[in-house]
Amino acid sequence: MTGVDVVVLGAGPIGLGIAWQCALRGCSVTVHHDGSLGAWHASAGMIAPVAEATFGESPLTALLVESTRRWPEFAAALGREIGYRECGSLMVGLTGDDHAEIQRSASYQESLGLPVERLSGAGLRSREPMLAPRVRGGAFAGIDAQADPGLLHSALLAACRAAGVRFQDTGAQRLAEVIDRRPAVVVVAAGTGTAALLDLPIHPVRGETLRIRLTEEPLRHMLRYMVRGIVDGRHVYLVPRAGGEIVIGATSSEETLTQPTAGGVHTLLRDAFMLLPELERAAFEGVRVGFRPGTPSNAPYLGELPPRDGVRIVVAAGHYRNGIALTPITATAIAELVTTGRAPAEITAFGPPSADPRGVAE
Repeated sequence: MTGVDVVVLGAGPIGLGIAWQCALRGCSVTVHHDGSLGAWHASAGMIAPVAEATFGESPLTALLVESTRRWPEFAAALGREIGYRECGSLMVGLTGDDHAEIQRSASYQESLGLPVERLSGAGLRSREPMLAPRVRGGAFAGIDAQADPGLLHSALLAACRAAGVRFQDTGAQRLAEVIDRRPAVVVVAAGTGTAALLDLPIHPVRGETLRIRLTEEPLRHMLRYMVRGIVDGRHVYLVPRAGGEIVIGATSSEETLTQPTAGGVHTLLRDAFMLLPELERAAFEGVRVGFRPGTPSNAPYLGELPPRDGVRIVVAAGHYRNGIALTPITATAIAELVTTGRAPAEITAFGPPSADPRGVAE
């Protein structure tokens, strides 16, 4: 089904990825955006199907694994540097109780067939010498990876423009206004803004991330892996990037404050320093605040809603903390749904409320 007139609402990585893939399939695509920065701006860019595997979320884990498998081809097709690295995750427990929690998670990950290597404290430090001596133990997930969200966003913008996607700065919109223009398909990929457009149970989850930079040699080259730590029951992650930058995250709350808080910065730095004391020598570069689009199940809504006034309505939103990780599979699967009228098997478990379970367009 080529030549389909498609409007995509949302210009984060999810919306841009869908627009790009639809254009590559011959659709006429316009992206509507309001110019605001979405959750991706504060994201660390982790692609972590193993470290993110959570009890009771096995369908989401399977989706993450499949999206991770597609990431190398997706990154190569963009043709630009996006900071994609298959670096793996070290899951690190500071205390005995923290280590026990990681061991329970490792047992669950192994039950799903995920590759995870259990490590003692000494084993962790042999892989990452910067870790504190008191770290008790943890595990290694070799398939976990990362991408730089800012570079990814820029690359997707360039890819969309090269594929002929048009952009329209619309400000705040109502879905009815878009439907009145009679496109064949409207794809709603507006992050937390999707709730107002489609009345779906998507809510903002506030998070803060920090940027620090190691400038001294040889420290700036020493942190090689992503670190997912538990410190006295609190969770913290560290994502090393080129040039010595490290992203530390993330707080999580239902608050609506748009400014960073001193408490959030303090908690993240304290826990990061307890795991990696040498980071106290890093330069502090800033704080970012974002609002993740959460859902009751922590999984995204991917599928088709009943048409409105003859216009097909497709939703791709609610990715919560996995927007970057799920960009390849969301983009390709939703583009297939748009162009064929049928949802591919990998996303049928994530249909939105009130969706036709067949995923078939009328």
